[in-house]
Formats: sequence, C-alpha cells, structure tokens
Amino acid sequence: MRVHVVSDVHGNAEALARAGDGADALIVLGDLIEFADYQHPERGIIGRVLGAEVGARFAAIRSNGRPGELMAFAREAWSHVPDPPAVVADAVREQYAQLFGALETVGLPTYAIPGNVDLPELWPEFVRDPVTAVDGRVVTIGGLRFGFVGGVPLPAGVEPRVGGPWRPNLLRLPEFEASVAALTGYDVLCSHAPPAVPDLAYDVVSRHAESGSPALLRAVAEHRPRAALFGHVHQPLAARVRVGPTECVNVGHFRRTGAPYVLRW
Repeated sequence: MRVHVVSDVHGNAEALARAGDGADALIVLGDLIEFADYQHPERGIIGRVLGAEVGARFAAIRSNGRPGELMAFAREAWSHVPDPPAVVADAVREQYAQLFGALETVGLPTYAIPGNVDLPELWPEFVRDPVTAVDGRVVTIGGLRFGFVGGVPLPAGVEPRVGGPWRPNLLRLPEFEASVAALTGYDVLCSHAPPAVPDLAYDVVSRHAESGSPALLRAVAEHRPRAALFGHVHQPLAARVRVGPTECVNVGHFRRTGAPYVLRW
C-alpha cells in the first residue's frame, strides 16, 4: 500500500493535481487556502483583493511587527472594502473550486481535514467523491486505522476572534482537546497542528514557535501509534522526532515543495 500525504497546500492547485501520482490514496492535512503569499505579495487573497503593497506590508508585519500591529493594520486595510466577509468568502470559494477540482482530477480516495486558514463551513459546497472530509473520524486505509484532527488550538483562555473579514479555523483549547481525546483505536494520528514538541513547533524562518498541541503529545504517549503526521510549521527546526515508539513527522510545506510525503506498508 502506498499513501501520499500533503499539508499546507496554500493554493498550489497545479501541484495538488499531481500529488497522487503513483499512490493508492491521498491524505490532505489542511491549509488548502492561500490567504497571504509572503514571497509574492500580489497573490493570495490579501494581495488580490487589497493589492500587492498591502500584501507586502502584511507579510513584513507578520514577520517582524510589534504586538497588536498586524491586527491594527489589517483593520485599516479592510475598512476600505464594502462587506469584507462576503468578499473574503467569495475569494475562498474561488480557490476551493480550483483546489477541490484538482483533487477530483487526482481520482484517488482522498481524506482531508481543514487547517487553520481553511473555512470548514464552506467545505460541504465542494467535498464530493473521491474526497471525504474526515475531521474527528477514524478511517481504515489499506488495513491501517488513521485518526484525524483538523484545525489549530488557541492558547488556554483565548477566545476565537469575532467580527472582521476573516475568521481562521482556530479552536478553543477545550474544544480541540476534546476532539483529540475522542479519537481511539488508531495506528496513525493525523493532524494539522504538531504535537507540543519544541523542535517540531519552532519555525526557523519566522523565528517563533507555532501552535503545538499538548493534547496531541499526550495522545501519542497514551496510544503509541506507529506515526503522527502533521504540517502547519513551514520551516521546522526538526522535521521529525521520535516520541517513544512513535515517529512524529512534519510532512512538509507542499506549497513550496510540491512533493508529498510517502507512506508505504
């Protein structure tokens, strides 16, 4: 059995259409949408709607800005757009049409969960055979049981952002932890966020730690799956770390590499 796994597609529909070449099945671990393209600021939703200059400034503040600066800048930039949530939703739908269309082109059984920049409430408009939305489920693929957890947890006590043009798929910590705890009996744990291992969560380019999940780390320690697969961190300090018998693997920044991680058994 050969299964290809991708994460952090961020709009790369062309590569996604080839992601299943030679595989028996495909797993997508989230972040299909490209909200902001830091290398090409004219691209992504911010660049296309607000312009390249705004896209470049957004990227610069995201990397080196002061606390609160990014939110203030975004609020001002979007204030000039009539009905920003509707504009963003239309832009996301446009990307999803291309991305889920690419997955239909792949033509393989495909199992997908949303990442933190996805809008899972729009997925029912686009998910159809051969794609299955599997967030919160355990699915058997080629005799192995795969458990899936989408989204990214917020820090303890932090509530999801309300209002504004964009509500990322950031979940209350108790909600995320309950989703992890509800999964049992899996051989491979698949998530968008990494387990809370410092070397897995730290991004060497942005120079800060992304959201790692203690609940995922506890699940690895308790259930001892063969592997824990995830994405989210584009340039991790360590791409893989062994926790007990479990190989914890960042499957890679697919937007940049165009190469899937390959599982064989």
